[in-house]
Amino acid sequence: MRKRGDENGWLDYLGTYGVGTLVVIAAFLVAYQFVDPAPPRTIAMAAGSVDGAYHAFAVAYREVLAEADVELEIRPTQGSAENLRLLNDPNSDVELAFVQGGVAEPDANPGLMSLGSMFLEPIWVFHNLAEELEDMRDLAGLRVAYGSNGSGTRHLATRLLMDNGVQVSDAETSRLSGMEGAQALIDNRLDAIFLVAYTTANAVQTLMSEDRVSLMNFARADAYVRRYPFLQRVELPRGALDLAKDRPPRDIAMLAATAGLVARETLHPALIDLLLQAADRVHRRGGLLERAGQFPSPQGVDLPLSEDARRFYEQGPPLLQRYLPFWAATLVDRLKVMLLPLIAVLLPLMRLTPPLFRWRIRRRIYRWYTELREVDPEVQPTTPSRSRVESALEKVARIEHEVKHLSVPLSYADQLYNLRLHIDLVRGRLLEIQTRQEES
Repeated sequence: MRKRGDENGWLDYLGTYGVGTLVVIAAFLVAYQFVDPAPPRTIAMAAGSVDGAYHAFAVAYREVLAEADVELEIRPTQGSAENLRLLNDPNSDVELAFVQGGVAEPDANPGLMSLGSMFLEPIWVFHNLAEELEDMRDLAGLRVAYGSNGSGTRHLATRLLMDNGVQVSDAETSRLSGMEGAQALIDNRLDAIFLVAYTTANAVQTLMSEDRVSLMNFARADAYVRRYPFLQRVELPRGALDLAKDRPPRDIAMLAATAGLVARETLHPALIDLLLQAADRVHRRGGLLERAGQFPSPQGVDLPLSEDARRFYEQGPPLLQRYLPFWAATLVDRLKVMLLPLIAVLLPLMRLTPPLFRWRIRRRIYRWYTELREVDPEVQPTTPSRSRVESALEKVARIEHEVKHLSVPLSYADQLYNLRLHIDLVRGRLLEIQTRQEES
């Protein structure tokens, strides 16, 4: 059976440490209100046609993100223009997309941000003309396909053709793209076709293997680069696409736009770090026209660069994500605000609670000394009368009775026994005085 003293001892601990615990819990609950929400486990990405480079790279991203237990849902689209439309549509769940350089205007996309440039998209102008083509102005009056509606190819080609004074056609054949457009050029239903595509695109590979099809050499490539900051001059070396067939048969000066990764400003910061780590794994190796390590890059972006992305390019992945699994690192990073109650409340309480507990126990003992001093004849200015001695003895008896039921932790038992000895000492003094008074 548990004694009453034991119960009081537990109450002492509970009364002191319990209050401190409640204060700490309350502080943590308040701090938890400022903890950022966890990143979602699913991201929707607009990634162009299923046979294009955007989609192929999106699939590569999806495989990397799956290692962190994050699912990337890929939405097929017509291209960059439609990707931007989906990003700007509040009813769309798309939060991420590849967008061709030169398509996104900052003023027209206030809620979007760039995560950087990911790879180069060369501008391929294939033709089946008898003579070499080096000037875009020579396309005037020809049957030219320059991309489907909603594609970045159509947006860029229209701009370049109009700046060269070439009247663009709105014929049905002008909307041909990809393999459909490549086949139309091979069948002589077209004179030329614009393709803005990665070097591995099927349409590019097919047209480069055709002896009757040639690739335009941009003789004024440097002029385009000066006029359009989102374009770069690149050179396709002789035989780079097919050594056996020597395709192309000579060095070709080309223009290339950068394909960027664009996201809504609401995208979770932890996902930005994860996406850029995936981009680094996918694009760092480079390609036919990109140097190893050239991408991903913060350069050549149309939209404002995300601050989280800027930090990634300057410092690399967050420290926690280098050593912990993604979700563990994210949890620790989110809960760092919980250090505030730890520092501001818990540590001071750890220092204050033991003295407070000691004061609480000693106060229970020492308060009886005040009453003892009131009846102790040694501290009185005069010898007490007989009635006062009797009254003092009754008070000492009451104090002794109360102290018998007083419970303190074992470590304070010496002070309790000292109190009992002092009670006996005061009683003895009073009895001596009482005896003298009776004898007289």
